[in-house]
Amino acid sequence: MDALATPPATDAASPLEREVARRRTFAIISHPDAGKTTLTEKLLLFGGAIQLAGQVKAKAERRNTRSDWMAIERERGISVVTSVMTFEYEGLVYNLLDTPGHEDFSEDTYRTLTAVDSAVMVIDAAKGIEARTRKLFEVCRLRDIPILTFINKMDRETRDPFDLLDEIEKTLALDTAPVTWPIGRGRDFAGTFDLTRQRVRLIDPDGRHSPLSEPIDPSDTAAIAKLAPGVDAAATAEELALVRDACNPFDLAAFREGHLTPVFFGSALRNFGVGDLLDGLGANAPSPRAQQAAGRTVEASEPRMSAFVFKIQANMDPNHRDRIAFARLCSGKLTRGMKAKLVRTGKQMSLATPQFFFAQDRALAEEAYAGDVVGIPNHGSLRIGDTLTEGEELSFVGVPSFAPEILRRVKLADAMKAKKLKQALQEMAEEGVVQVFRPADGSPAMVGVVGPLQLDVLKNRLSAEYSLDIGFDSSEFQLARWVTCEDPKRLDEFATANRSGMAEDLDGDPVFLASSAFMIGYTGDRWPGIVFTDIKDVKKAAA
Repeated sequence: MDALATPPATDAASPLEREVARRRTFAIISHPDAGKTTLTEKLLLFGGAIQLAGQVKAKAERRNTRSDWMAIERERGISVVTSVMTFEYEGLVYNLLDTPGHEDFSEDTYRTLTAVDSAVMVIDAAKGIEARTRKLFEVCRLRDIPILTFINKMDRETRDPFDLLDEIEKTLALDTAPVTWPIGRGRDFAGTFDLTRQRVRLIDPDGRHSPLSEPIDPSDTAAIAKLAPGVDAAATAEELALVRDACNPFDLAAFREGHLTPVFFGSALRNFGVGDLLDGLGANAPSPRAQQAAGRTVEASEPRMSAFVFKIQANMDPNHRDRIAFARLCSGKLTRGMKAKLVRTGKQMSLATPQFFFAQDRALAEEAYAGDVVGIPNHGSLRIGDTLTEGEELSFVGVPSFAPEILRRVKLADAMKAKKLKQALQEMAEEGVVQVFRPADGSPAMVGVVGPLQLDVLKNRLSAEYSLDIGFDSSEFQLARWVTCEDPKRLDEFATANRSGMAEDLDGDPVFLASSAFMIGYTGDRWPGIVFTDIKDVKKAAA
């Protein structure tokens, strides 16, 4: 099947259906240092969203157009929050969600993956599948998210491409179908062979999207040598013959079902292979898919607007203490100024200034369609997992909250600022930066995080945004588990009997704090019927 064959649009489609069909909403996932942020930047370059990769001069530079806009990200060279970027390219609208690569921020990444229809998996050509890549892939598999693979850094020392494909298939149990193939590698990397169109694309020294050659026979060593002098043409022809005989052809249905990944080779740093990847996304990644809600499935083409909040971000503009809820539209059309029902509270809210984002920059969204991601300014009314509709009692499911692996008490340098700290922690918890647990016995609140770097982010942000100087004290508790029971009376009895180890989370849901896994098991044996869980569906809890 042609890897670049865009399904034809039907003339009978409604204006809404045509707009929805133009959307491609995807995330980029990878292990840290695989080149994810560089690839993001180059995709934006191809999409026309920026004019110069790596930097933007003068006034634009001060706006921090790069996706990693938070100060701590620039200092450490890592992504710690999800950036949302919308751009148009060749008639399609792309919503790109650049996720944190560091495992300490996995919760933000998992929630982001609930908002996309496809993903690009970036793999370092020298390292292959790494631990973080494997974990993120499993999340995608649970949601049947189609994945395109970009094998990056082909201009450096690399592993054999066949070994990389074999590792993907064996480690991830995912069939591979190369769409392009490297011509040379490392210092001899000259370009790629387009296996679908039988054409060569060479690296342009200026980093532009070089044109494809005329069709050539992949076994024609003379033609390869003429196009790419200095490359072992015979070895390249031999590899191309092996690809033809041994590798899977691209199959659109298998890709959409999550069983097969098309593979592209390139170098994001040198701006090579990125255009082919973007073409592959446009042609084959699905338009907005149906979303599962409690009680029914919501189709993207339904006329009534529905959306869910998967991320909260405060103080993106330090000059205005703003608070933005990022919402994925699941169906219908959003129009600026329309009223929407916040299902959790039953109240109406006006969507007066919905916004499209390009990292930190923003523009008013006069209208948006299913698949789009919009930012909704609010002052604490929206939380992660909230559902917005045009009136229907609907609750989307699947946004996870994970039990923290580290619990700490916050130590405040100035006790006079305790009230300010309480408000700040509330806002940080609503964003998903940390989880906050308020013990039932009235002792000071505790924060829970997945990884220690989150504590650094919390300390940094409380200092920069709230002028709060804090430290952390260790806690007698090591683990937190949400507790439920079919019998509310028995749950109350449990909470009363274990008051010293009980707390409430942001939503008021009961949490059991324990010193060890043994204590959780021991307590569970003593209290049959009480269920301990380390994952909470935020949307179900908020409904």
